[in-house]
Amino acid sequence: MMHSKLVHFLIGFVLSLTPLYALSEDAQPASKESIQTLMQTTGAANMAKQMSVQIIPMLKKLVPEAPDSFWEDFFKEINAEQINELIIPIYQKYLTEQDVQAINAFYQSPVGQKLIRVQPQISKESMVAGQLWGQKIAQKVIQKYQQQQKQAQTKPSE
Repeated sequence: MMHSKLVHFLIGFVLSLTPLYALSEDAQPASKESIQTLMQTTGAANMAKQMSVQIIPMLKKLVPEAPDSFWEDFFKEINAEQINELIIPIYQKYLTEQDVQAINAFYQSPVGQKLIRVQPQISKESMVAGQLWGQKIAQKVIQKYQQQQKQAQTKPSE
């Protein structure tokens, strides 16, 4: 159970860092160095550690029987460089050197720096909004389902 949720989290994390369009065949893939600059500028290079600080309390609730020493070891094993080495080829698959240079220029501009500063709050508030939206949908579907069940039980037998 814990392993499955952790795998889903990591897959989601990696996918959230990749663009949704493919690299054209004749384009030069982005260099490792330009991607590292992008990851440093945007804070993505440290995201593995930051995410683990946020995710470990949630995982602790899912696996309450795991001792604190397990979570301490888990946190120590998280190596940002290792995850970055996994992610860089994904960036290279979808972004050209020209793309990354333009993205780096944006993130190094004043408005890009502002986006970097406010993005965590935007993400946090968006997640809360999404959760509330999901709860409303769930309540609506549950009510509809309960009504259908009630109607099915009160129908006279034929």
